[in-house]
Amino acid sequence: MLVLVINSGSSSLKYQLRDVDTHDDEASSRAVLAEGIVERIGFEGGPSDHAEALGHVDAELAAVLGDRTIDAVGHRVVHGGERFAEPVLVNNEIIRAIERLNPLAPLHNPANVLGLRAISAKWPDTPQVAVFDTAYHRTIPERAWRYAVPDWLYTHHGIRRYGFHGTSHQYVATRAAELLGLEPDEFDGVVLHLGNGVSATAVQAGKSIDTSMGFTPLEGLVMGTRSGDVDPSILVFLGRQGHSPDEIDDLLNRQSGLKALAGSNDMRAVVEAADAGDRRAAMALEVASYRLAKYIGGYHVSVGGAKAVVFTAGIGENSAPFRARVAERLGALGVVLDGALNAVPSKEPRVISAPESDIPLLVVPTDEERAIAEATAAVVRPT
Repeated sequence: MLVLVINSGSSSLKYQLRDVDTHDDEASSRAVLAEGIVERIGFEGGPSDHAEALGHVDAELAAVLGDRTIDAVGHRVVHGGERFAEPVLVNNEIIRAIERLNPLAPLHNPANVLGLRAISAKWPDTPQVAVFDTAYHRTIPERAWRYAVPDWLYTHHGIRRYGFHGTSHQYVATRAAELLGLEPDEFDGVVLHLGNGVSATAVQAGKSIDTSMGFTPLEGLVMGTRSGDVDPSILVFLGRQGHSPDEIDDLLNRQSGLKALAGSNDMRAVVEAADAGDRRAAMALEVASYRLAKYIGGYHVSVGGAKAVVFTAGIGENSAPFRARVAERLGALGVVLDGALNAVPSKEPRVISAPESDIPLLVVPTDEERAIAEATAAVVRPT
């Protein structure tokens, strides 16, 4: 089955064409046939809208497809709210339901809807599947997702913790279990998705039971440009000082995190600056690694004893210096890093802890596109 994976942004459309084997009990991705991104949608010099952008994608795929046709399209959708707990076959009612969730993810869901509608218009007979970032976290118990605020904020406005990066966390947890010789439902651990966006998830018996991101992706850990956890009264204070909601949103989502602490949201640049003696960069790494270690310790307790701590995504997979800083803070858990293993660059899942480490440290590359493609094929394949 040929599955086109679409990740629609407000001004971009990222795509990947994958060949998925559906003959086994579970769909498995075999190959990436094409991938790319169309940018500057709606800007001068770029496509006028997502429908026009899809025309560019169609043209680029023509040479690869030959006489084959796309069998299904899988979309990354950021927010599924409380309704969507698993991938779903798309129709007009589903698109409208996703659109109603726009206020919960105003930077992401509107663009996801544009992508869904563009595919519907261009290939109306091609099945589409929505795969939700929040779906994996629908197993989080109420004690973990509820905020200690008046109930009407939840019942009227849906204010609760949802969690994000779920497709990545689920994929990586499954791969980590394989690496340890466990079945997916035997895996208890802490998965760390460390990129420009950062989140940690407590996984028990293969299911998410807590995660660091909350009502929005702003809550939790120090990120590239996001603050993570702050005292909510700071927002009230800034409002009383005359800052508008949009200004506060921009401040915490785009001007904070590593960018605020070190002047750059690129972890490679921050590490290099710290090694060269830059005090701000060194403190940024201290803050980020300390915050992360606190979450790891808490989630170790949440899962009843982690069988592994797993690093993934751009920083988690590639920044040996940052992994080392985090590992240094986990000595109280009996964690012992193998410096040589940690320093070896590799694209393969691997163990980077020493044999005597009480908790294994793993690096498992994520592949959200593969996960979306396989979920899409599983939904649309004939039974």
